[in-house]
Amino acid sequence: MPGLIGKKVGMTSVFSADGKNTPCTVIEVGPCVVTQVKTVEKDGYQAYQLGFEEKKEKHTNKAEAGHFKKAGVSARRNLVEFKSFDKELKAGDTVTADAVFEENDFVDVVGISKGKGFQGVVKRHGFGGVGQQTHGQHNRGRAPGSMGASSYPSKVVKGMRMAGRTGGDRVTIQNLQVVKIIPEHNIVMVKGSIPGAKGSIVLIEK
Repeated sequence: MPGLIGKKVGMTSVFSADGKNTPCTVIEVGPCVVTQVKTVEKDGYQAYQLGFEEKKEKHTNKAEAGHFKKAGVSARRNLVEFKSFDKELKAGDTVTADAVFEENDFVDVVGISKGKGFQGVVKRHGFGGVGQQTHGQHNRGRAPGSMGASSYPSKVVKGMRMAGRTGGDRVTIQNLQVVKIIPEHNIVMVKGSIPGAKGSIVLIEK
């Protein structure tokens, strides 16, 4: 499944010829450089390691510097492997968005969802609360309520939906349509929303 690394820019809308308004997410995709080619003979599987976004040499350790030097490219901030491509690539090659994607393609977008910190059961799981305060309750509107049984099993069972950290998870949104590609700006616009905050790194896969 070929793909590229990108950065979420934000959201906008696109008007079609018949006046229909389509909400879109703008993603800056690539250009990505091939930093390593993995082969079945040497690594046991075939894949291409792509790098995205340059970073300063002073922020690169010696192991990374040697890795990039071997590929003949400058240091990159993000490295991701993709297991198959339609064409043969070699280390140092540059892959752009218009070389992989076309308009009206359907893609999967992988990103890290927005972190919301420690949240209660109402926000995290959609609970309704214990009950209304007119029924003799006080400050129980957003409480989880009873969590366990009586003398057996005398504990809260594993997997119980409770308060806890919300967001910050790896999320995949499938079958998003590519509405428009702007090659000169490395922009890919997909229909709908994708996970992550503005400026976060995402993976786009066909």
